[in-house]
Amino acid sequence: MKIKLYSVRPDEQVAIDKYATTHPGIELITTTDEFHPDNVTSAQGVDAIVIQQRSAVGGDAKFYETLAGFGLKQITTRTAGLDAIEVDLATAAGLKVSNVPAYSPRSVAEFALMQIFRLLRHTPEFDANIAQQNYTWDGLQSREIHSVTVGIIGAGRIGGTLVNLLHALGARVLAYDVKPRVEVAYVAEYVTLPELLAQSDVISLHVDLNPTSEGLISAAVLQQMKPGMLLVNASRGPVIDTKALFKALDDGIVAAAALDTIEGEGPVFAKDLSGQELPDPIIAEAQKRHDILLTPHIAFYTNKAVENMVQISLDDALAIVTHGHSEHDVN
Repeated sequence: MKIKLYSVRPDEQVAIDKYATTHPGIELITTTDEFHPDNVTSAQGVDAIVIQQRSAVGGDAKFYETLAGFGLKQITTRTAGLDAIEVDLATAAGLKVSNVPAYSPRSVAEFALMQIFRLLRHTPEFDANIAQQNYTWDGLQSREIHSVTVGIIGAGRIGGTLVNLLHALGARVLAYDVKPRVEVAYVAEYVTLPELLAQSDVISLHVDLNPTSEGLISAAVLQQMKPGMLLVNASRGPVIDTKALFKALDDGIVAAAALDTIEGEGPVFAKDLSGQELPDPIIAEAQKRHDILLTPHIAFYTNKAVENMVQISLDDALAIVTHGHSEHDVN
């Protein structure tokens, strides 16, 4: 059996080699290329494909029908997000689509917690000051985490893990989710979205990207937030209307934001653009602002998460080819 992995990074190779060692009957073929219609023929002669990319595959119905014509039964992404794949078109072509919904909830939750601490303790400002040999601390008094209220929008696997970490640290935690979970209710107070917006000193976003969450943090929603609040986004960029966020920062509604993901990140993140003009004006604006802490979609990026993303995605691809379905089919 041959499985081809696209967009393979050097750090994934250890996990890929380990999987190959434990599955001697499978040939794993790797490429650094993304998967798009212009290289569809690269999927010929393999039994399964596994992708990981921020940009959409971009195929039409004929593209997915071509994959099925090659004899492929599936397309698997070694990510939680599915927005790179046209799931409806894949389904119509008879292809199973699977993802890795829980590669390491703790990796993202720990990163969000770190960003909350950084914003509360003003470490970005201190870093900038010290780089200029300014060692004063006027106007940068911090808040201890047990003295603030943290709101979690999206208390699923990742958000629920963050709830528990915050509860252990003594913070008051509010949660909003369309599907409340009993285990979260033990350590957080479920409230309506307007209540969470009005009461939270810090809000951390952990929602999937779907038609109901795109633009969730709009200008109108930002106006309902507690003045001077802090915002953390470790979910997906389009969840926030970034231009509206810029205005909310200018108006003092939001004091600072930590964005690990942002609109327009596709052509920028995971690329070395040293000395070049950034191709996206929104990211260029975010980067130059002192009140935004920008990181390149790395909240997931830990040893355990990378290993799990490779292993689970390959297990699912193998299961679909062998049995016609996997634990993580989405269609």
